[in-house]
Amino acid sequence: MLIEECPYIEPVDAYGAFASFADSHFLDSGDRDRFSYIVVSPFHKLTAKNGQVELDGFAVPGNPFAVLADLMARYVQETHSDLPPFQGGAVGYFGYELAHQTEELPRADNDWLSMPDMAVGIYDLVIAFDQQERRMWLVSTGLPEKTGPARKQRAQDRLALVKKYLRLARPLTDFPNAPHRPEVAGWKSNFDRAGYEESVQKVIDYIYAGDIFQANLSQRFRAEYRNDSIPERFGLYRRLRDISPAPFGAFLNFGNVAVLSNSPERFLKVSNSHIETKPIKGTRPRGETPLSDAELAQELMLSAKDRSENIMIVDLLRNDISKVSKAHTVQTPAICALESYANVHHLVSTVTGELMDGKTPIDALRACFPGGSITGAPKIRAMEIITELENTTRGAYCGAIGYIGFDGTMDTNIAIRTLCVNAGKMAFNVGGGIVADSDPAMEYDETLVKAAKMFELFGIDVEELA
Repeated sequence: MLIEECPYIEPVDAYGAFASFADSHFLDSGDRDRFSYIVVSPFHKLTAKNGQVELDGFAVPGNPFAVLADLMARYVQETHSDLPPFQGGAVGYFGYELAHQTEELPRADNDWLSMPDMAVGIYDLVIAFDQQERRMWLVSTGLPEKTGPARKQRAQDRLALVKKYLRLARPLTDFPNAPHRPEVAGWKSNFDRAGYEESVQKVIDYIYAGDIFQANLSQRFRAEYRNDSIPERFGLYRRLRDISPAPFGAFLNFGNVAVLSNSPERFLKVSNSHIETKPIKGTRPRGETPLSDAELAQELMLSAKDRSENIMIVDLLRNDISKVSKAHTVQTPAICALESYANVHHLVSTVTGELMDGKTPIDALRACFPGGSITGAPKIRAMEIITELENTTRGAYCGAIGYIGFDGTMDTNIAIRTLCVNAGKMAFNVGGGIVADSDPAMEYDETLVKAAKMFELFGIDVEELA
């Protein structure tokens, strides 16, 4: 492994030098977390769609999680504790429809966006940033070469190539931002207000019938993206991270397919066999004045409905994590803590565990997928109801985005506040957890609060769509 520290460049500026390259990705913590990463040119590409897995363009048998686990097991790599934790491995997204590979579930009829269920690259070189200390490193592993001389030569060549492109990095203030109104042909949702409220009531009816305790119902907004291009997409992402900062940003560029995400919610983190998840349930808008903002935060903290919703998901995630955790190690160090973001307040809990001997981060991902905070409880029945009422695939939304390191580290987030693009089509979802005392009109209004920042990208006032 070759490691070279370079003069610090702001991560978003550095990524501008690579944004036009397919399979270049930016894991962006913005200013709310410590580490960000850029990866370019994977030596393997793994995709899956409807259970069909392709590795480097060739069909391979097996479950997508198992294929990824087998692939990662070929490239075990020790890392340096004094560097940012991700130093090479898998980066990409795990879409919501991967749930069909873990459970028997009905399929949605509408797959308008037609994204892969999973898209992951295996990366030997990482540009790693410590934003707290304002330091930046190039980490070049030399993989997939195995022999000493060949591996060293590849590591040197890759490092030199990335340094060459980094010289082209410029502050993005030197370039025009995304246009205020990108050329998008009319937004449509799979629900109008009446339809969404009717579906919320159906969820409530299922709850009273004893089918479920909670389900996460979303509406999808979609549009044709007439001036779709990689610079346009990255410009949109830059605006998104400015409008709605969050600790789990990502710009994933797969060529035709791109994912622009700015999520507040961690799904699964694994470090030294320690597992952590931080489910979000409970939302209020930010107030227009400090006093009204504090009142809304207090209202959320005291809401029996929102706390109940959160605690139900904590119980579900405790059960999921226990499948891969050592006995008596699953704990909940935080319940319903308040976290505040650009346009909303959230209630956030923390669940932890210690990974069983012989289990890997991919085992944990598979055991907990998809995250309970965006399905409901019990999980399988909630997902059946979600498909019945939404009847459209979710794609990357409510799946997971992040990295899995060669050394067994992992950090993934729940893909909410996520815009998906595929060959001139774009879509995003907004939703919320429905419980017995949910109010259908208020639930619809909550989806518009969550959609407001996304529509701000396009110069649209969400009230125009209400």
